[in-house]
Amino acid sequence: MQRIALVVTANLQVLSLSVLSVFEFANAMMGQQHYDVCLLSEDGRVRTSFGTDMLTNRFGDGPFDTIIVSAAIDFQPATPATLAFLKDSLISSRRIASTCVGAFTLGEAGLLDGRQATTHWAMAAELSRRFPNAKVVPERIFTRDGQIWTSAGVTSGMDLALSMVEQDLGQELAKSVAKVMVLDHRRSGNQPQITIGPDLYSGSDRIEESLRYARQNLGKPLTVASLADAAKLSPRQFSRLFRATTGESPAKAIEKMRLEVARHLVEHSTTTIQKIVRDTGFGDSERMRRSFVRSFGFAPQVLRSRSRKGQ
Repeated sequence: MQRIALVVTANLQVLSLSVLSVFEFANAMMGQQHYDVCLLSEDGRVRTSFGTDMLTNRFGDGPFDTIIVSAAIDFQPATPATLAFLKDSLISSRRIASTCVGAFTLGEAGLLDGRQATTHWAMAAELSRRFPNAKVVPERIFTRDGQIWTSAGVTSGMDLALSMVEQDLGQELAKSVAKVMVLDHRRSGNQPQITIGPDLYSGSDRIEESLRYARQNLGKPLTVASLADAAKLSPRQFSRLFRATTGESPAKAIEKMRLEVARHLVEHSTTTIQKIVRDTGFGDSERMRRSFVRSFGFAPQVLRSRSRKGQ
């Protein structure tokens, strides 16, 4: 029997628990308990983003075959005990993984050094900044580099878990689990994250390259000339191809990208509003405020307050 532990911390994003359902359904499909799954925390109790308390096992209850670090709303630096547990587990566990911003905890533990890793697309640049020795690949939905696995978002954690089931029990069982969970299909780690809307996935490698460049340089001025250069096209060719394949102008697409990244940071991080303004390239807080009100109906400060209250 393989023991699977989901490490949970304060402000646990409840959707993170869904990753364990993959192993639960694998047990059901086999008709036996191949996986023994549990929640794990430093103190044996953790408060979720909904404000409810959950009882868990403690770090000393190992060893575990696989450890997955969950995502949290408004995540904070990991505690020394959590980091020590993960470092020790590098020796005793076959796989150590993360979902969404759980990758930051792996980074703090030094487990991403020299390895490929991913996280939610809105936080990928920050992951790269904090952990320059990590090989951050923001376009991937999950990565596997040796015994370290990371997934882009919370739901892509299920794709990561399905890949683990395939590694353990074979492709056919993994397909059966995906089918019974009503997942359209089992996505490979190479599949790109959905970031700024499926309408902007053009099928053009050149346009995709320009969008990737924009995501990685959102805090900089993103002119048609710079985007065209990333796509290896002239500005006129680029503008024509961009509109033809996405249905939007480059300026409109970049504005949407800035808004989505800014909103994610406003609602799910402790980054100051002024820093978000800089990091997302809005230039000044009033411009971002107007864009938020026009698109979401609320100013950034109001959205942050509502998010903290769970509204």
